[in-house]
Amino acid sequence: MRNSSFSQAGYLTRFYLRRDWLKIVIWMIGLVGLMGVGGGKFDGLYGTKAAMDSIVSTLKTPAMVSLFGPFTAQQPYNVALIFAVEMMVFMGLFMAMMNIYFAVRGTRAEEDSGILELIRAHSVGKYAPLLASIMELLIINVVTGILESLSLMAANMTGADSTGSWLFGLGLAAVGFMFGVFSLLMAQLSDNARGATMLSYLVLALLYLVRMMTDVSNPDYTLWSPFGWIEKLSVYDQNNWWPLFAMLVVSLVTIAVTFYAYAHRDVTAGLIATRSGRKRASVLLAGPFSLIFRLERTSFFVWMIGMFVLGVSYGSIFGTVGDIMKSNPAMAGLLGENAVNAANQTVILNFAALLSIVFVVLGTVPTMQIVLKLNGDERKGWLEQIHAKSISRLHLYCSYVVMALITGTLALLLGILGMYAAGQSVMDSPLPLSRFLRSFYGYLPALLVTVGIGAVLAGLLPRLQSISWIVPIYGFISLYLGELLGLPKWSLKLTPYGWINKVPLHNVQWNMTWEFLVLALVLFIIGFIFYRRRDMVEN
Repeated sequence: MRNSSFSQAGYLTRFYLRRDWLKIVIWMIGLVGLMGVGGGKFDGLYGTKAAMDSIVSTLKTPAMVSLFGPFTAQQPYNVALIFAVEMMVFMGLFMAMMNIYFAVRGTRAEEDSGILELIRAHSVGKYAPLLASIMELLIINVVTGILESLSLMAANMTGADSTGSWLFGLGLAAVGFMFGVFSLLMAQLSDNARGATMLSYLVLALLYLVRMMTDVSNPDYTLWSPFGWIEKLSVYDQNNWWPLFAMLVVSLVTIAVTFYAYAHRDVTAGLIATRSGRKRASVLLAGPFSLIFRLERTSFFVWMIGMFVLGVSYGSIFGTVGDIMKSNPAMAGLLGENAVNAANQTVILNFAALLSIVFVVLGTVPTMQIVLKLNGDERKGWLEQIHAKSISRLHLYCSYVVMALITGTLALLLGILGMYAAGQSVMDSPLPLSRFLRSFYGYLPALLVTVGIGAVLAGLLPRLQSISWIVPIYGFISLYLGELLGLPKWSLKLTPYGWINKVPLHNVQWNMTWEFLVLALVLFIIGFIFYRRRDMVEN
C-alpha cells in the first residue's frame, strides 16, 4: 500500500478524539473511578482473617466461579488477590463494551450517516479513516489502562505490588483493544451500525459463555476463549504477562484481516449483504407498529434467542452450584439428606436471584434502545414520510413504546425460562416453575420504570437522552457488586431494581409491583406529553 493510502490519518485521529472527548471522559471516569473506589474499600471489607477466609470459601463455589472465574491463589491470601478475582472479569466486560461502542461509532455509524463520504471526498487516504479509528481505540485503551493502574497503586491494597497493578490496568487495556478491533471487523461484515453492534456483542457473548462453562468444568480449557485470557494474567499472584501479549497478537492479526476486508468492499456496503426486500410491501406493513417490528425483527429474535441461551447456560450449572455434598461432605453428613436438599435449593435460589439481576438489566437494553430510537430515527430523517401522513404523534409514540415493552417483557421471561428449563434437568430436587417466575413478576415492573425514565428524557431532553443509560448501568454495578464492595443499603435503592425483594428466594412484594406499574404508566404518559410539545429533532 502506498503512503498516500494513509494520508491525513493523524489529522483524523485528532479529529475523532476531539469529537468524542466528552464520551471518552465519561467512560474513563466511570471505569477508573470504579477501580479506584473498589480498591480503596477492600482493605476495610476483607482486612481481617475471618472475613478473608469467608470470602475465599465463597469465591471457590461453582456459582461464583461462573461469574468471576476461578480463585487459584494459594495461602497465605491477601486483599489484593481477592480484589483481582472479583474485579477482573467484571471490568473486562465493561472495557469490551466501551470499545464496541467507540469502534462501531467511528466506522459503520459514520458510513450510515454519510459523513465518511464527505471525508473521503477530500485529500484523505483510502485507509486513513480506518487507521484513525484504530489509533483512537489504542489511545483510549492505553490511557484508561494507565489510569486504572495508577488508581490501584493509589489505593495501596494489602498484598498489591506495582507489577501487579500495571499488569491489571494494561491487561484490561489489551482485552478492551482486542474487542475493539473485533468490532472493527464486524463493521466490515455488516452494512449498518445496528448489525455491526449486534455481531460484536454476539462475539462477546459467545466468548463469555465459553469462559463461564470452561471455568466451571475445567479451567484449563478456558484458553479456548480469548476473553478468558484475562483470568490467566494471575494478577498479584503469578503476574503472567503472556496473556497480554497473546491478546495483542490476536489484535494485530484481526487488524490485518480488517484492512483486507475494508479494501474489498464499497463504501456503505458490507461483506454480508442485506437481502433485497419485496417489490410490494406486505399487508402487515399497514401502520407504524408493524413497520417498527419489521425493522427490529432481526434484533428482536437475536435478543430472544440470546437471552434464552444465556439462561440455559447458567441453569445448566445448577447441579454443580447446589451440590453441598460435593463441596462440603462433612457438613452434608451432619445435616442429613432432607436438610441437604433444602440447603441445596437455598443456594440455587440465591444464585438465581443474582442471575435475575443480570437478566433484567440485559432485558432493559433492547427495550431502552427501541424507545430512544424514536428520536434517533427522527434525527436521521427516516420518519419524515410517516409524519407527512395522517398518523398522529400519539400513534407513533405508542408504536415504539409497545414494541419496546413487548421486547423487554419477552427477553426477561425467556432468560428466566431458559434458566428454569436447564436447571430442571440437572437438579436432584427440581423446583417448580412458579418459584422461578417470582423473578419475572418482581423485576418486570422495575424494568418498565427504568424504560419510563428513558421515555421522559427522550421527550424532554432528546439530545441528552443517553443519560438514561446511567440507571441500568448503575443498577447493575450496585446490585451485582454491592455486597462485595460493601455499598450502603441506601445506595442500592437509587435505581428501580434496588427496591425489589430478593426474588426468587423471597416472595414477590405485590404492593410494590402494582405501585411500580402505575409509576411506569405515569412516566410513559409524561414522556408523551413532552414528546408532543417539542419540535421535531433534526440532524
